[in-house]
Amino acid sequence: MSDITPRVFSGVQPTGNLHLGNYLGAIRKFVALQESHACLYCVVDLHAITAQLVQDDLPGQIRSITAAFLAAGIDPKKHIVFNQSRVSGHAELAWIFNCVARIGWMNRMTQFKEKAGKDRENASLGLLAYPSLMAADILLYRATHVPVGDDQKQHLELTRDIAAKFNFDFAERIEAAGLAVPITAGEESTEGYFPITEPLIEGPATRIMSLKDGAKKMSKSDPSDLSRINLTDDADAIARKIRKAKTDPDALPSELDGLKERPEADNLVGIFAALAERPKADVLAEYGGRQFSEFKPALADLAVGILAPISAEMRRYLADPSHIDAVLKDGAERAGAIADATMKDVKDIVGFLRD
Repeated sequence: MSDITPRVFSGVQPTGNLHLGNYLGAIRKFVALQESHACLYCVVDLHAITAQLVQDDLPGQIRSITAAFLAAGIDPKKHIVFNQSRVSGHAELAWIFNCVARIGWMNRMTQFKEKAGKDRENASLGLLAYPSLMAADILLYRATHVPVGDDQKQHLELTRDIAAKFNFDFAERIEAAGLAVPITAGEESTEGYFPITEPLIEGPATRIMSLKDGAKKMSKSDPSDLSRINLTDDADAIARKIRKAKTDPDALPSELDGLKERPEADNLVGIFAALAERPKADVLAEYGGRQFSEFKPALADLAVGILAPISAEMRRYLADPSHIDAVLKDGAERAGAIADATMKDVKDIVGFLRD
């Protein structure tokens, strides 16, 4: 018997251009986590086809996400960067988990309800089973930790439920095969095969809103390019979008309470605070009482200083797709070695015959 190797897994869908919200909400955290954890970062291309089967340029989108990982500072030699569809274990384990999970669990997923809308009978089966594939993504590597935002907490809870049910249903076989390891879930300790994956939540979540509407989340799908800062935007585009960002006529407040009922002001202060890694209260202490005509140039300088080098690196990587492909191939081979070992165990536990 041996302990499970501490490991972080996370993924990003290759759908549209990455923007500032993706960087602050996920990719920058990925970069920080590699200093303290063994990490697998995945471009989850199987997930990309759940809502839209036919993509205009899926290979280009996969490479773009990979370029963003590399440009932001993820080291593909020390850690593992790959695209999901290259490792067949994701789909294999997802099918087994489809048989572990209950339909009632899937029907309670709020993201399915939101994405399927009123026409849920016409939604793809893949969209309904999306959380089961997500559980397979994580547990294929027996990942112990996953960085999560508010919109993924429910899916991680489902992953934990699937792991616990698999461990319970196959407890005798896991023990008989000598595959049981110590498992901790909260304050409870037991034994099983899959870990009860823990969320990594680092500080308050930064919710980046549209530059044109402070009540709407920044989105790749917004028809207005001025609503978001893309990670491929150059310095001029970044500064121009901040200058044109929607504001109100009042000066910035000096206290946090003054941002209530002022969504655009709150958003721009939040972006400044997130980029500078400072509390919003500190930003208001410095800029409170000033007009946006003074604040926006400071925000533009800060954003350009952080994002423009990443943008330039992304464009450099995208100009050499063969290098990106080599990174993904190498990552998939290393991820596949871990995945193959897991699937060997799982097939033995379930009772499948194999070579």
